[in-house]
Amino acid sequence: MKGFSLALPLPRGYNHAMPEYEPDYQAALDFLYSFIDYSLTRNLRNAPEKFDLARVEALLEALGDPHRAYPVLHIAGTKGKGSTAALMAAALQAQGYTVGLYTSPHLEDFAERIQVNGRPMPHADLPRVVARLEPCIARIPGLTTFELITAAAFLYFAERAVDVAVVEVGLGGRLDATNVVHPLVSVITPISYDHTAILGNTLEAIAGEKAGIIKPGVPVVMAPQPPEARQRIAAVAAEREAPLIEVGRDWLYAPVARSLEGQVLFVWHKAEQPLVDAFVESGGFQEWEPTRLRISLLGPHQVINAATAYAALQTARRQGLALSPEAIRRGFAAARWPGRFEVLHRNPPLVVDGAHNRAAAHQIRLTLDEYFPGWPLVLVFGASADKDIRGMLEELVPRARRVIVTRSHHPRAADPEDLRAQVHQLGRAAQAFADVEDALQAAFRAAAGEAVVLVTGSLFVAAAARSVWHAAHLASSHWQPLSLHRISAPSGGL
Repeated sequence: MKGFSLALPLPRGYNHAMPEYEPDYQAALDFLYSFIDYSLTRNLRNAPEKFDLARVEALLEALGDPHRAYPVLHIAGTKGKGSTAALMAAALQAQGYTVGLYTSPHLEDFAERIQVNGRPMPHADLPRVVARLEPCIARIPGLTTFELITAAAFLYFAERAVDVAVVEVGLGGRLDATNVVHPLVSVITPISYDHTAILGNTLEAIAGEKAGIIKPGVPVVMAPQPPEARQRIAAVAAEREAPLIEVGRDWLYAPVARSLEGQVLFVWHKAEQPLVDAFVESGGFQEWEPTRLRISLLGPHQVINAATAYAALQTARRQGLALSPEAIRRGFAAARWPGRFEVLHRNPPLVVDGAHNRAAAHQIRLTLDEYFPGWPLVLVFGASADKDIRGMLEELVPRARRVIVTRSHHPRAADPEDLRAQVHQLGRAAQAFADVEDALQAAFRAAAGEAVVLVTGSLFVAAAARSVWHAAHLASSHWQPLSLHRISAPSGGL
């Protein structure tokens, strides 16, 4: 993009001491972050006794157990938790419910973590909710930031009298602060390697931690899994006499169509397979067809997330939660989840994605090849130091014509010079920038209007890129709608 310029400075990413925040809101954030926050340290090998449910249970009891005031759909997994949660929450909202949604981390504003009916908690409400926590805190030593945020979310949902809450696990499952809930349905999205210092270095061990959210007798919906993860989850479900509903076995799905505007998929129960076979044999010319869903989220992995969300909602319906097929369709079509293969600009293409492990990076590469076949790639990469940086780079660097490394302002962010050295070990050169804004400027100069720019490796880097883009008002001034069938690879190289 000739003449590409960012007029506004980069908002400082994760740094919660942002000057534009209201003083009371900022003070509430400072208070929450003054406690033990394992998300901000590179030393993740904390003693196991630091992670248990006793503290958060005591805090919630002192608050009157707000998490018991509404039914909960509880979601664990390595990949796709947030997207699955967003789809489920949107469908429930389309039904007319008042819906709480608790996710982490946030992209740009802490308030995104705690939403009601798709709206982040108003800044004016956080100081009041935190003030309700304060009298209880002195009696419970060792509380962590995440435990306090979780309690604040549950308390806020109770205050707002939500009809149902969709709650995403923060880390693992078994000892996560959210695991105090007794859910209507448990959901486990795809599992891969992440947080191995805490959860274990085998898929079986990681799956065992995720399966810790399974409660006796409570149905659990499981996305397709690697064999060792599936076996472990199935064993825990059997041990706890929790009905196991498998996507890919009990609920089936198939992609139908895709464009940069979204995707269409079919989903059906295994009992409907004879009808599906007849539908396929007829070439689609039958009155009956499988449930057709439209989603705005891009990539083959989002088809799996949508099928998992659909199966979870149908399971909740069988548990007594009123939910119509039309509400699910409308909710899925309306659902948005920024920072996940989000196309911020189309001419030239700019994509941001918060992928932060090797499996997610692999999915991003597949999605790039689906939506931008033949296009050269300029990769802007930044990651947290504790992640599998080498694995992500091995997935993405071979696809890139140019590699640019950078960092967010998160305390765990890897040094760009260290990232450049790792790229060099793969036989490639990289430019290093200490600031995402400078990295994005360099990427657009390198792309010269003829390559896809991908910003990935960390949700915090993706968030910083979004902030730069929107602050510069480039999305609105240059946006050009472009359907997939109109995309062709540019001639020549970089």
